[in-house]
Amino acid sequence: KYKKERNLDFDTVIDRRNTKSIKYDFTRKRGMPEDTLPLWVADMDFKTSSFVLDALEHQVKHGIFGYSEAEEEYFKAVQGWMKKHYNWEVKESWLVKTPGIVFALAMVVKALTDLGDGVLIQSPVYYPFRQVIEDNGRKVVDNTLFLGEDNRYHIDFEDFERKIVKEKIKVFFLCNPHNPVGRVWSKKELEKLGDICYKHHVIVVSDEIHGDFVFQGKHQVFAAIKKEYEEIAITCTSPSKTFNLAGLQLSNIFIANPKIKKALQKQIDAAGYSQLNIMGLVACEAAYRYGETWYNGMYNYIKENIKYTKLFLEENIPNIKMINHEGTYLLWLDFRALGLSFDELEDLIINKGKLWLDHGRMFGESGIGFQRINVACPRSILEQALKRLSSLLDDV
Repeated sequence: KYKKERNLDFDTVIDRRNTKSIKYDFTRKRGMPEDTLPLWVADMDFKTSSFVLDALEHQVKHGIFGYSEAEEEYFKAVQGWMKKHYNWEVKESWLVKTPGIVFALAMVVKALTDLGDGVLIQSPVYYPFRQVIEDNGRKVVDNTLFLGEDNRYHIDFEDFERKIVKEKIKVFFLCNPHNPVGRVWSKKELEKLGDICYKHHVIVVSDEIHGDFVFQGKHQVFAAIKKEYEEIAITCTSPSKTFNLAGLQLSNIFIANPKIKKALQKQIDAAGYSQLNIMGLVACEAAYRYGETWYNGMYNYIKENIKYTKLFLEENIPNIKMINHEGTYLLWLDFRALGLSFDELEDLIINKGKLWLDHGRMFGESGIGFQRINVACPRSILEQALKRLSSLLDDV
């Protein structure tokens, strides 16, 4: 219908209230003051690509929402995006479609580990990693990341291998780019992890949902590094972060090893899940096929928001340190210099500042004293949030 992208205005504030938005409409239910400014959950305050909206509108006008499945064109769109952006050649036989990556993680835990087994994570990390492990009767084993003098997080590789051996680890959840600490793991770092996992027959579940948000370095698909890694990798991708489609619930999981894929598919079947939401399928294909212009505009806007935040903190709130940021649109802020307890910091931010961020403890005990802030929003909202933060600390 249209030949040009129409949704390239990222400055205009779109009122998301009364749209069933978890981010905006559930403040009171989640125990927050009514007039709280939310910069927490990882969705964007931007309209998605106009090409995606056109495709969805076309589907809606058809008026029938029966059982649906993706056709060859869907896979070609996904395959083309992976090839262009990561130089990664995926095969259709590897693909398992799920209603989200967290669902896939839970199914992996059930399919590839037994009750009481340990599953390895690297905290502070996306909190559903821990939840799907514990909720399914498995044990969290933590190879805690450490903050180096270069203001970046690093992996303790000796501890990583030691815990794999000691806890007889079968499955490792890798987060790359890492949420919330913003690391984009280098190829060298991934090779160290991969060699250890291959040596000890550990399956690597690589959550790469933020792969399209790399601002320093380059995103390296773990499975693409070596043929050996391809055989032990479950690569989790989705257009949901990149194109702001989380509510449409669709993820593309790639598994080259047919034995691992069969085990996961069997578990998904046992859960009673089959066809995906038709709107998710339509949106994904349109996004990957026609959304490049929108993606580039959004990416550059967020890149400038990250720069703005860093400069604002340095000039106005030097006691809050932004951890060196390489990937994702979620910044990791260090509040420890304020000397406040967990409860004092929460009271300051929520009740006095009327800001809704994600406190660091939800990502693991190593996250205490930190806050995660989502900068995928119009600049005016970000400015307002940072000014609230700045005025708060005048009395601290």
